[in-house]
Amino acid sequence: MDSRFERHVAWTSDAPIGLSVDRAEGPFLYVEGGRRLVDLISGIAVSSIGHRHPRVVAAIRDQVDRHLHVMVYGEFVQEPQAALAARLASLLPPGLSTVYFTMTGTEANEGALKVAKKATGRTGLIAFDRSYHGDTHGSLSVTGRAVYRDPFLPLLPGVTFLPFDDVRALSAIDESTAAVIVEPIQGEGGIRPASAPWLKALRERCDRTGALLIFDEIQSGFGRTGTLFAFEGYGVVPDLLTVAKAFGGGMPLGAFIGSGALLSTLRRDPPLSHVTTFGGHPVSCAAALAALDVLVEEDLAARALRVGERVRSTLRHPSILEIRGRGSMLGMVLEDRDLTARVVAACLQGGVLLGWTLHSDTLVRIAPPLNIPFDVLDEALGVVLASVESAAGRPRSV
Repeated sequence: MDSRFERHVAWTSDAPIGLSVDRAEGPFLYVEGGRRLVDLISGIAVSSIGHRHPRVVAAIRDQVDRHLHVMVYGEFVQEPQAALAARLASLLPPGLSTVYFTMTGTEANEGALKVAKKATGRTGLIAFDRSYHGDTHGSLSVTGRAVYRDPFLPLLPGVTFLPFDDVRALSAIDESTAAVIVEPIQGEGGIRPASAPWLKALRERCDRTGALLIFDEIQSGFGRTGTLFAFEGYGVVPDLLTVAKAFGGGMPLGAFIGSGALLSTLRRDPPLSHVTTFGGHPVSCAAALAALDVLVEEDLAARALRVGERVRSTLRHPSILEIRGRGSMLGMVLEDRDLTARVVAACLQGGVLLGWTLHSDTLVRIAPPLNIPFDVLDEALGVVLASVESAAGRPRSV
């Protein structure tokens, strides 16, 4: 491991993976020594059209030749921002027509929560058990996992956590609730999709009480689940939509999106109610527009379903308890923590990178690029299955 990394870069665990990345291309990472890895996690659902897509790289180069940062967000007219916002609005329902750009997903959630409080004049927030919305204080306040929250208490007051996917619990949403924030498919919480009847009941309860409904699609957005956004598959439209990860095509970019009337609350009482220096950076916006065009033109949302079907049909073994999720936002559930660690390590040794954390210790996240060639995917899945068989000490047929 590079001594500069060891001494001067802040770690987030005592045992980082420590791969020294030389370059990345398509579905592949090339690490120090020339070894090639198939990336089945896409930088945690970021590189959904692969690493360094030629159209994204070209858009970045073109914008770099024009200008970089010129002014804090919202003051100058910057063509990449305007073009991206208009393109995104053209793909979304009418109530999601206005875009506020951020740098990250947690910033997007922070902004959406502020809009909800300001627009409703209320302070109560509803979130759900096992949810994850980011690591800044506001987003952490509505994250329903004690392992993340407890070290930083006290957080925002007025937050109530309800059980996920339980219609009976929705009566807790009332006229004091400013917003309900939910992932249609919980990511960090274990790749758990909500049921359609529950999300529809949630929408109805918010309508009845005047609470705003925020969908956090930071991980599930941009084709990952088989539609451009997961909410389309449920037939439920939120008041506010938050996005990031795959949005930027590999560049840092997020957004919260709502109606023009709703987001106009940030203009007054006081003006500049929400500002950002680097949100909507022109290079990131140029990259995002190119990535979005690729995603739509190549119908990669539909391809996500085919990728997911391939994963499910291949990864069958007694030690694989479940393949959970939708489209290409999947989780492989294994028998125990030790087996999971051995499988992930064996896959890495065999040239396949998977997603696994200590906080989801029996679940391996699988989120390959949506345009991964099927022969590359099949070969990688073969390594995963062989790793499970080896680590479990029993063949597939048992």
